[in-house]
Amino acid sequence: MEILLELTQLKEKLDKQRPLPTITIQKLQQDFLIKSTYHSNAIEGNTLTVYETKAILEDGITVSGKSLREHLEAINHRDAILFVEDILHESINERLIKDIHQLVLRGIDLQNAGIYRMHEVIITGASHDVTPAFKINDQMESLIDWHNTVNDLHPIEKACMLHSKFVNIHPFIDGNGRTARLLMNLELLRNGYLPAIIHVEERQAYYEALDIAATTKEYTKLVKLVAEREKEQLLRYLSLITKE
Repeated sequence: MEILLELTQLKEKLDKQRPLPTITIQKLQQDFLIKSTYHSNAIEGNTLTVYETKAILEDGITVSGKSLREHLEAINHRDAILFVEDILHESINERLIKDIHQLVLRGIDLQNAGIYRMHEVIITGASHDVTPAFKINDQMESLIDWHNTVNDLHPIEKACMLHSKFVNIHPFIDGNGRTARLLMNLELLRNGYLPAIIHVEERQAYYEALDIAATTKEYTKLVKLVAEREKEQLLRYLSLITKE
């Protein structure tokens, strides 16, 4: 895929600039925390605007008319991103995935945070079924085995497939989408790439790409979508560093 080659080349350019200026990294990280939190939560129906998300995360302001859950979703997602950035050198395993999910649902659903579901669910509008509850443990073990043994994929492809395979299992009652995107970015960061932000405006294309991947095992559309967002991030970083 041509864009993957382009991303490899852009990453090599960025690698030559490392270590990046501290002040630049701090500014970019703060911007990513806000925008990633806004878009990931908005995809799942959170109604906070990007500016309201910024006010909550940076200023600790309570937004009038917004629910406690929406406030917690913003704070939790920010903290989950920071957690992911702290565990880049740890192996991806079930305990780590449960820890990420526990942060996503912290204070929202204590009974189910970090706990595999024991009931059947469906993904509204999807043309595929998710893993039955009694098979979740086995499927999650298989997912980890796959992740730890497959080494012939481009990092973008592997991150997208990890995302897709995880949401197909749908191991938790709630918070699977956010956890999947955090896992995807963990995989990207572990391989020296930048975390990608899937925009709420492309939610329909994103869901369609996930559905295609689930039903046909064809990941091209999802890879292209994420690759475009990764390219956007790499070009932005390179542009800002050039201006330093």
